[in-house]
Amino acid sequence: MISSFSRRSFVLSASAALAALATPSLALTDAQAKALVDRAVADINKVIASGKSLNSMIREFEKIFAKYADVNIIARSALGPDARSLSGSQASAYTKAFQGYIARKYGKRFNEFVGGQIEVTGVRKVKSFHEVKAIARLRGQSPFEVNFLVSDKSGKSKFFDLIIEGISLRLSEKAEIGAMLDKRKGDINGLIADLKTAG
Repeated sequence: MISSFSRRSFVLSASAALAALATPSLALTDAQAKALVDRAVADINKVIASGKSLNSMIREFEKIFAKYADVNIIARSALGPDARSLSGSQASAYTKAFQGYIARKYGKRFNEFVGGQIEVTGVRKVKSFHEVKAIARLRGQSPFEVNFLVSDKSGKSKFFDLIIEGISLRLSEKAEIGAMLDKRKGDINGLIADLKTAG
């Protein structure tokens, strides 16, 4: 039985491959948002089907995540109010460490999802972003719903969250990072050090 973490892992891996639009200044449309998710599915499946070693796939996933996800927004959201107190160098180090942490945490699940598919079923605009609805199908379990949240508010169209069976992955990571920071008694530098090896 595949755990809910595995489900989130698979979908994060796919969603992190969202392709940026060529012309950031144009308002994002339903068709463009859907195209981003379609490309994400195709891109991540190439990595899964590549036959590369797991470590190689994790490195590929980090590149995809860094290029197509709004890593800065996701990382700051996961840290919460403490993000406002970061120095410039701390913010840079934290974001880089968070990126690697996500890549390892979710990239390690690649081998479990060979043969998995995500089918886009619809898209709608919600305030300042677009919600792309999809159904994820993994081998050996019932299909489940995934909603990709896509925005171009940062200047480029990127993925900033996804909702898996009603659970926000961004909020889930906020809980994880918060627990790690508590363990370090609020020491940001200690958290950064932990993130470099976590996942």
